[in-house]
Amino acid sequence: MSAKKSESLIRNLLESAGVDINGSNPWDMHVHDSRVYDRIVAQANLGLGESYMEGWWECAHLDQFFDRILCANLQSKINPVRLFGHYLRVQLFNRQTTRRAWQVGQAHYDLNNDFYAAMLDSRMTYTCGFWRDAPTLEQAQEAKLDLICRKLQLEPGMRLLDIGCGWGSLMSYAAEKYGVECVGVTVSKAQVEWAQQRYRKLPLIFRLQDYRDLNERFERVVSVGMFEHVGRKNYATFFDVAQRCLATDGLFLLHTIGKNKRNSTPDPWIDRYIFPNGELPSVEQIGEASGGKFVIEDLHNFGADYDKTLMAWHANFTNAWPQFQTKLGDTFERMWRYYLLSCAGAFRARDIQLWQLVLSPRGVRDGYQRV
Repeated sequence: MSAKKSESLIRNLLESAGVDINGSNPWDMHVHDSRVYDRIVAQANLGLGESYMEGWWECAHLDQFFDRILCANLQSKINPVRLFGHYLRVQLFNRQTTRRAWQVGQAHYDLNNDFYAAMLDSRMTYTCGFWRDAPTLEQAQEAKLDLICRKLQLEPGMRLLDIGCGWGSLMSYAAEKYGVECVGVTVSKAQVEWAQQRYRKLPLIFRLQDYRDLNERFERVVSVGMFEHVGRKNYATFFDVAQRCLATDGLFLLHTIGKNKRNSTPDPWIDRYIFPNGELPSVEQIGEASGGKFVIEDLHNFGADYDKTLMAWHANFTNAWPQFQTKLGDTFERMWRYYLLSCAGAFRARDIQLWQLVLSPRGVRDGYQRV
């Protein structure tokens, strides 16, 4: 396609979403390098993100830009041949084997504990907050942690397994507020080191371990923001592990981002720069993989709250950036801003969701009641 045709195509697509080139609206795209049009036509989302990182275009409010283009479904209008290899790898291969599972820990979660501490709340909760009655990020995250504990019906003396425990935010809250003992596993060395130091006086065990190696019983099992790293080839295995680790009268809570459509190909830019080998499930895939192992007792969608969470993280990131600029560099700053704000726009457009499911091995007698 010629450069003129590429520019015309992109201009027309953006116009259909109410986005102008070099316009005056905060969501408009300001182009600094005309090669951006060919790049987007050739590589779609990957080209859009990489060209932003390289400074080829700018937007005052990326979150609003992505809200508009996703609501207009523009992502389905460009299907470049160059990304066919990415599609095939996702469809045909297990990108989250026991060997590859460690890659996301090293690439993303081991980045810098001080950096994450500056962006997140005081417990380092790197998942969606629950904003119903919460005016601040700190309160929204505590409300989410308490919501999980209440849904799990935790009682003093219980043992809780946290699959993908992060920096231990839920484990610490459950131990402090509900009197439970916890074991958490993660593929991030930095998370384990931070959590072991921070919570050394609480009855918490943190392990650098792949979830597939777990084989012990707990009264309750939880997984918050980790299922996105499991992948379609391993969904059934994940639920097998949760089943063998959960008491027959126990409860399992799964908290995960999800897609509206089954087998959607992971965003190639997010896959390359933010969460390698990640993949968002659909409700259908979750139901299929858990079928015969669990009864789904409760399904709660509060995906709109992730928009607020990401915007709060972005505000903290922006305020803290001067102390990390020299070490991480300007390209990283543009990459991270694009990541946070594009995801905020995606949740605002309801293109992606946030689900909490409560599951039981045999069904709760007389029914489960969400508290």
